[in-house]
Amino acid sequence: MILKEKKMEDYLGKDIFKLGFGLMRLPKNPDGTMDIPQVCEMSDRFIAAGGTYFDTAYVYDNGSSEAAFKAAVADRYPREAYTLCTKLCAWQQCHDEASAKQQFYTSLERTGAGYFDFYLLHALQRNNYKKYDEYHIWDFVAEQKAKGLVRHYGFSFHADPDLLEELLTAHPEIDFVQLQINYADMENPGVNSRRNWEICKAHGKPVVVMEPVKGGVLADPIPAVKAVFDRANKELSYASWAVRFVASMDNIITVLSGMSNIAQMEDNLSYMKAFRPLNEQERQVIREAQAALDTDRSIPCTSCHYCVKGCPMNIPIPEIFTIYNRQKGSAHFRVVREYTNATRERGRASDCIQCGQCESACPQHLPVISLLEKCRELES
Repeated sequence: MILKEKKMEDYLGKDIFKLGFGLMRLPKNPDGTMDIPQVCEMSDRFIAAGGTYFDTAYVYDNGSSEAAFKAAVADRYPREAYTLCTKLCAWQQCHDEASAKQQFYTSLERTGAGYFDFYLLHALQRNNYKKYDEYHIWDFVAEQKAKGLVRHYGFSFHADPDLLEELLTAHPEIDFVQLQINYADMENPGVNSRRNWEICKAHGKPVVVMEPVKGGVLADPIPAVKAVFDRANKELSYASWAVRFVASMDNIITVLSGMSNIAQMEDNLSYMKAFRPLNEQERQVIREAQAALDTDRSIPCTSCHYCVKGCPMNIPIPEIFTIYNRQKGSAHFRVVREYTNATRERGRASDCIQCGQCESACPQHLPVISLLEKCRELES
């Protein structure tokens, strides 16, 4: 079953497809079920263009993401046609060491992959990283690698440089790290994209990039940023600038794009199939876009929804933040209508009881409680 092993450094070669298919925001039918035919079509186009890297997680869509991968890829392609990454989350959808470790075996069954080319400890940050020690997950995953069920393992990370340094020093055996990197967050003190990337390089750990378009925010940026890119080249999508920016960095295995429809897949493939790094003129355009972003005061939420799952008031926090960010230039009645639709049969910003669960779960370390207070203006 196990094919000839590919060494980690091989994934940094020029022949490696620099676009990864993120399976966190897959298309769905009106009834909320996964649109498997569209996922199949997206996967077919991705693989036909040379793509191999698929990224999912045990907790994505309560398992339907992993199941969608099986239906679209594992059941339809030979094992050598793809590489798969999934994740074990020791702080969500488990209650003890046994249930945390069971995620690994469940993911094997759900995906039908036989083994994982890449495996991650999911979303390490200050409020949860000790769970992975408490449940002995580091040793457990190392054991799976020794058995041949994992080729390369590491962790995805949403915290400060000091913790990253601590983890890489304590676990030099890990193979790679998944980081949030995008042109908006390079110097953002809540994300520390640049510094975390530099620390990984110093430790000799290659990086898989997540959130290159910041949860879609950079695919449809604020008008000031759009103006910068439009002046440079109106033919290019805004997402293309964001994805190519991170794909042009060194020490990068691949750049994940959480695509939700065929159109997004085709746009990404249009500039990544024959990837060309940014030239100096294009880098200057990015610098101008970053300067334009600095004038904005939008809420930098990536819509990961980690904050929502434990909210006692069932407040759709990312949806509320999105409406707040997008209200600029919109008629007031349209903003109120969008807000009413988003919060129908759910909590509103004013329903927040300030329990703090959302802030402890937020990978961006946003002051969610105070931001929700600001969003109360959408209710009138």
